[in-house]
Amino acid sequence: MLAQTPASGAPAASSATLSQADRIAALEKQNADNAALIAAAQTAGDNAWMLVSAALVLMMSGPGLALFYGGLVRKKNILGTMMQTFAMMAVITVLWALVTYSLAFGEGNAFIGGLHNVFLRGVGLAPDPKYAATIPLQTFMVYQLMFAIITPALITGAFAERMKFSAMLVFMVLWALLVYSPMAHMVWGKGGLLNAALGGRFPTLDFAGGTVVHVTSGVSALMTALYLGKRLGYPKVPMPPHSVVLSFIGACLLWVGWFGFNAGSALSSGTLATSAFVATHFGAAAAAIGWSIAEWIRQGKPSALGAISGCVAGLVAITPAAGFVTPMSALWIGLIAGVFCYFMVVKVKAAFGYDDSLDAFGVHGAGGTMGAILTGIFATSVINPIFGAGKATGLLEGNPRQLLNQFVGVAIAWSLSIVGTLVILFVVDKVIGLRVSTEDEREGLDLSQHGEEGYDWAH
Repeated sequence: MLAQTPASGAPAASSATLSQADRIAALEKQNADNAALIAAAQTAGDNAWMLVSAALVLMMSGPGLALFYGGLVRKKNILGTMMQTFAMMAVITVLWALVTYSLAFGEGNAFIGGLHNVFLRGVGLAPDPKYAATIPLQTFMVYQLMFAIITPALITGAFAERMKFSAMLVFMVLWALLVYSPMAHMVWGKGGLLNAALGGRFPTLDFAGGTVVHVTSGVSALMTALYLGKRLGYPKVPMPPHSVVLSFIGACLLWVGWFGFNAGSALSSGTLATSAFVATHFGAAAAAIGWSIAEWIRQGKPSALGAISGCVAGLVAITPAAGFVTPMSALWIGLIAGVFCYFMVVKVKAAFGYDDSLDAFGVHGAGGTMGAILTGIFATSVINPIFGAGKATGLLEGNPRQLLNQFVGVAIAWSLSIVGTLVILFVVDKVIGLRVSTEDEREGLDLSQHGEEGYDWAH
């Protein structure tokens, strides 16, 4: 009996060993399944937020910008002005699918992407970890498309009421190819000269488009206004907005849509999106107050038009900084931008006498430039350790070099916008002509360019 004891005990020990191995294997499988479920849930959540953000940014163009600009022109030009924005929603979308996405975000050199992704070849439903690891590349593509739409649309505010619709279309297509695409690639694309996230030579902090969107559009707007010349009768003939109510609604839509613009640029639904969301709201509010106070002091009363212009100026200025600064810094950036853009619109524009019809340069060019510089001052690794944990980000945190990098990014954006825009304007002007005739300008863009009226009260 004693001799049989080890033999009788062996199966029990083996059974216990197998049972323990099975339990370990089961736990490992459960952990793997849980990890897969967590990853799938994160992808679903991030993707949902990014699709909503893309829709919010599109809303900034139409109806937001269309109403904002449309209300600021005379009533004979409202449809012509709104059509310019709407046309960008269609034309830039097709151009983006054909070639400009590839030029902006495809593999290339330090200045421009290549042609590997023309016709959206290779842009599928799998993520590209270099851009966004938890959302489909196609989601990233369509989100970035919305930025490419609104950027040229912003320029239209400078030449409102006097450019031919056909010339505008050709100008914008060339501008998207020659100005927007290289700037977007340099700041956000793989291997870009200014890309801070992917090791560019001059890492410029631009969270959501201070240089890419606002500096390029604002400076190009100024060049276009100067090249085209003033509207008939400007500045002697009064040209007040025909409906501040429409502009007010448009500005509010812009404010709401800007959360997709800035918080969406986190490319996920995590804490960085929250930080950018809060900074965006605080910056807009502070700028609206700053502009209104400056106007109140100078003119004796704050206007609704001033308040909404200040709000947009703050949204512009906080755009490059949204994912890098604290809420208190956002308040400072907004306040500074509100006062500064008011000065640019009221003082500088009057001093030089250029006809930037809807203040595209005074708000977007000036505000984007100021915002990019202030980003280099206020950025902190507490919000976004983009250069690595424990490494200083902005000037106040102990990284003075970043301010220099911001100036480099701004200088490149200004230079590209000035040269590129003037060359395009010259070519288009010589080939088909830029400006409507004197008779058409007097009649208004609605009838002369589209054969219809925005308001048909007489009937």
